[in-house]
Amino acid sequence: KRVKVLVIGAGVVGLSTAVCIAETLSYCSVTIIAEKFSPDTTSDGAAGILFASEFPDVPLGRQRRWFKETFDHLLAIADSPHASDAGVFLCSGCQIFKEVPCDKKPFWSDFVLGFRNMTRHEMKRFPDHKFGQAFTTIKCECVSYLPWLEKRFREAGGRIRCEKITGLQKVAQMYDIIVNCSGLGSSLLAKDEEVYPIRGEILKVNAPWLKNFIRDGDGKTYIYPGIGYVTLGGTWQADDWRLEVDKEDSNGIVERCSHLEPSLRKAQVIGRWVGLRPGRPNPRVERDYLYVEGRHVPLVHNYGHGGCGITLSWGTALDALDLVRQSLFEKPPQARL
Repeated sequence: KRVKVLVIGAGVVGLSTAVCIAETLSYCSVTIIAEKFSPDTTSDGAAGILFASEFPDVPLGRQRRWFKETFDHLLAIADSPHASDAGVFLCSGCQIFKEVPCDKKPFWSDFVLGFRNMTRHEMKRFPDHKFGQAFTTIKCECVSYLPWLEKRFREAGGRIRCEKITGLQKVAQMYDIIVNCSGLGSSLLAKDEEVYPIRGEILKVNAPWLKNFIRDGDGKTYIYPGIGYVTLGGTWQADDWRLEVDKEDSNGIVERCSHLEPSLRKAQVIGRWVGLRPGRPNPRVERDYLYVEGRHVPLVHNYGHGGCGITLSWGTALDALDLVRQSLFEKPPQARL
């Protein structure tokens, strides 16, 4: 019989995971249940530039694999006829630092294109900074990418339901495997006390003359040109649940970004957005079990990516797929009473 799989969450991690399972395991019937879908997810507001922060307790080899698998997946889309529909394209620019970082060659530098240290001549543009890295990476705009993934999921036979899940035990009665991609919701759903919100605020401006991204290495100031607008950011406010735009934060973003790129002082603000990233010391990509009515129901977790949701989405989805496949091999589903 077909194995019933439930994926909870429809952000970039949830949809990526659902697509991986639905397209790979033909004997699975996959359903996504989420309270919010695009354009109302946290992923929709993310700038979507691929590079990563390093997590302290995840083996570096695993982090490298997560990044490489995501980059390769998105690069294949960027090089395909689907690029415009999916909102995925190559983007060149630089990351600059006020002080020379200890690690001049981050773990992801082997996978982006053309990574190099900037020359002294290039750094003259940024007199307050001492060191820079130039490279070409990928920009993935989720306002296009999520609907494109959702369409791909439906074409693979996937089903979608919009509702809020308040407990895992109840839904586990109806499915053979649960995959939890609920992000910040895992603080309640999985009773995970390590999950916390990281508030991010960005501005969208009309500045079509800007073609290259600039990111300050502290992560608090960035300029990311996109298809329809330029994203200016940002904030990184831990344990802050506010979803309202903060005028002081907005003014600070404009001031810092204009200091790096003076032409932005003339740019028209066309939108403001606030979202809560699912913070956690390390992403949780592992398997657990729920005991329901005499059955052990596999519970695969894939959440807690912080600001790296898009950057690691396909790599962690492939890990979640392996955990689902492993669960079915080790312990085939028991009959539901």
